[in-house]
Amino acid sequence: MYDLPYHKERDPAVIAAFVREHPFAFLIGCGADGGPVATQVPVFMEERDGRTRLRGHLMRGTDHHKAFVQNERVLVVFSGAHAYVSGTWYRDPQTPSTWNYMSVHARGTIRFLDAAALEDMLRELTLYFEDGDAASPTVYDNLPSRLTARLVRQIVAFEVEVTDLDTTFKLSQDRDLESYRSIIERLKGRGENGATIAAEMEKRLRDVFPEDG
Repeated sequence: MYDLPYHKERDPAVIAAFVREHPFAFLIGCGADGGPVATQVPVFMEERDGRTRLRGHLMRGTDHHKAFVQNERVLVVFSGAHAYVSGTWYRDPQTPSTWNYMSVHARGTIRFLDAAALEDMLRELTLYFEDGDAASPTVYDNLPSRLTARLVRQIVAFEVEVTDLDTTFKLSQDRDLESYRSIIERLKGRGENGATIAAEMEKRLRDVFPEDG
């Protein structure tokens, strides 16, 4: 990934919050034939026994399921807001344009879990996305048993033990204060993604420019 020290997020709490806010991640691996495979799935991060783990589920029998059975090494990518940054917004407008974005990459080993673990995960997943409403008809325990019986045969739960966690929070930290503020103002008028990036840059202004911010 884009690997410059001033674009790294070091705070574990910030990284965990980012993962919680962007749980629909790319799960990427490599099959026995060497070909890449990927799927997008909701994933939860948790700390257990001093280790970071990611949990989720996917369809059985797909190319990615078969690939992960053959090769347990995986990459999980959490991607957030992103926005084009024009070089014309800098103090020196004759500067290459770029892209600001936030991303977390987790590498690790995947293992598949049993049916009981799958049901526990589906309970947690449905409750979480139904905002904790246990009365919701789509929460796992409220679904008809004939449906859940079929469901658990079609999908499988997995857990990734994270061996490496890397980040890129590319938010113009390498620019001067005038350009930084100009980028914020310009991004505010460029839709939801732009506004999100601008807000994140504003939040970090005093850390990026401790003497001037």
